[in-house]
Amino acid sequence: MITAPASTGAFAGKRYALLGLARSGQAALASLLAGGAAVMAWDAKEEPRAAAAAAHATAVAEGRLSFADPVAADLKGYDGVVVSPGVPINRHPIADAARAGGAPLICDIELFAQCRAWLPAHKVVGITGTNGKSTTTALTRHLFEVAGVPVLMGGNIGLPILGQEALPSGGVYVLELSSYQIDLTQSLDCEVAMCLNLSPDHLDRYEGYAGYVASKARLFGMQAMGHLAIIDYAAEMEDDILRFAPEAQPFQFIDGVDLPGSQADWPSLQGPHNRANAQAAVAAARALGVDDATIEAGLKSFVGLPHRMERVGQAGGVLFINDSKATNPASTAPALAAFPPVDGHKRIHWICGGLPKGDDLDECAPWFGNIAAAYTIGDAGQRFSEILDPYMPVARAEMMCEAIRLAREAAGPGDVVLLSPACASFDQFRDYEARGEAFRQIVEVLTAPEGGDG
Repeated sequence: MITAPASTGAFAGKRYALLGLARSGQAALASLLAGGAAVMAWDAKEEPRAAAAAAHATAVAEGRLSFADPVAADLKGYDGVVVSPGVPINRHPIADAARAGGAPLICDIELFAQCRAWLPAHKVVGITGTNGKSTTTALTRHLFEVAGVPVLMGGNIGLPILGQEALPSGGVYVLELSSYQIDLTQSLDCEVAMCLNLSPDHLDRYEGYAGYVASKARLFGMQAMGHLAIIDYAAEMEDDILRFAPEAQPFQFIDGVDLPGSQADWPSLQGPHNRANAQAAVAAARALGVDDATIEAGLKSFVGLPHRMERVGQAGGVLFINDSKATNPASTAPALAAFPPVDGHKRIHWICGGLPKGDDLDECAPWFGNIAAAYTIGDAGQRFSEILDPYMPVARAEMMCEAIRLAREAAGPGDVVLLSPACASFDQFRDYEARGEAFRQIVEVLTAPEGGDG
């Protein structure tokens, strides 16, 4: 874990409450106990509580680990209340309980920030924004890997950062940070912090778009003087994303970053959105000493993330792409932009729909001219059909399997069957990952060659 052995003692003499014992909660608990803290932990389910008690039997025997619901506890004197970023602190009772006890609400990212002084010398790259965070985080990590720099990826992607082995001296931690995580972090000073772009999202957790932007802006407010901010031009010009940053903070606009080589040579980084993602990652790598020859090699060898513009099959000259992670129109728009017509031929057969986050597709509209046909699914199917019908042929497929079948029958060589839903998945699937896996499996079945053993 991240606190052992390098930072043992980081939390010595401190008391924390911890709500939620899923994967990140278990990692946080282990780190707190290894760092010398006393912890009152809780989960509504008995099984994770029992697992935690068994895993930390010594701490239980020593009285450093107890189990009680912090919502009903007196939290005065606690150094923090650790909650999952998924807990809606704008309406969950834990917020009132923490406030009454004078204990700050924090998450595992803040715990990582608090133990940094005990870790070998390192740098942190923090990445936020509305869309493109995961791809940019993975690409940034990859560029450091290609350069031979010890690197870990965590935060809102992959394994919990506190559950991974600490890096040796000279390492770089690359953290994807959601607004929820930034809300629960007070002291993360990133040597390089970036905001990729901003558009309305997660507004159920904030007092309008302004509250959401202010949350993102806090990442730069935690930076020390002289540390680099990499920012989207519109996010600064329109939303003042550097409002909390130290005066005269050095910054770089993403669209002003020169890229080494040609984007045509980067198979997993096609489209204007991935060019912007690459510019942000390149700026971070350069800032921390990676040379352009190494960066160009990394751009060429990068393999994209599952469920984000992921190529899952090809049959009869038709490419099948899983972009299930596009859960809002702003995230889908770049995918539609990535495949313009060739010689006037529209190539995209777009599968869209699910549980809508809004009532329009305005952010996708500039790219409707790239779409040969749309196939709508899920709760948004009727509304999306009404929006799209004036611009393109639309099939109301309802279910994923039917949408893929119809798209496969209509598509020809050079075309793209694109799952980029512009919606959440929860009407038909557990999460966007389950939706993407269903797409992959159906494509494999529908594109399998016919015939037997012969």
